[in-house]
Amino acid sequence: MSIHIYIIAITSIISIYCFSNKNIVYKLLFNAYHIKYNRQYYRVLTHGFIHGSWGHLVFNMVTLYFFGGLVEQGFEYLCGNSFYARILFVGFYLSAIVISSIPDYCKNRENPEYNALGASGAISSVLFASILFAPKMSVYIFLIPIPIPAYIFAPLYLIYCYFMAKKNIDHIGHSAHFWGALYGLVLPILLEPRLVKYVINELFGSI
Repeated sequence: MSIHIYIIAITSIISIYCFSNKNIVYKLLFNAYHIKYNRQYYRVLTHGFIHGSWGHLVFNMVTLYFFGGLVEQGFEYLCGNSFYARILFVGFYLSAIVISSIPDYCKNRENPEYNALGASGAISSVLFASILFAPKMSVYIFLIPIPIPAYIFAPLYLIYCYFMAKKNIDHIGHSAHFWGALYGLVLPILLEPRLVKYVINELFGSI
């Protein structure tokens, strides 16, 4: 079984359990103030395994289900070995939770009232890594039944997340989405720089 299925299962079990255990949620969610002053460093990772609602959980896990396998296949191509590809995927996913949270940590480390939870940063990383491996694929946005080419969706998504993070007018972690997406593009390219040429060839023909 693909490793992203295990991640879906573990995240779902923990999230569902925490729906009725708010005290545990409080101990696991992302709070930069507690991370800095109480040295609760585990929060930079544990918040990615809890969600605020069924809708939040289902949306993230469905996205991981559809795009996680593609990234695993891409990593297997890079590694030449399925076992190492699984290890790489787990490392990529967990590090994406942490990396996507760093800007919010820097911004809110003096604010004890700021809390965040959910795997959205890591999900954005997986989605954008999958776009690298399959740049011609189409992406469907929730409630919009029109396929959007990935190479069009990617810049629009980044622009949207960037400006929504600047406005900060809702309770959605746009900053984590933005930085998670960038991490999903950068890490695979660092592992295999020839991916840049591959994407260009896929979109514009052989160079």
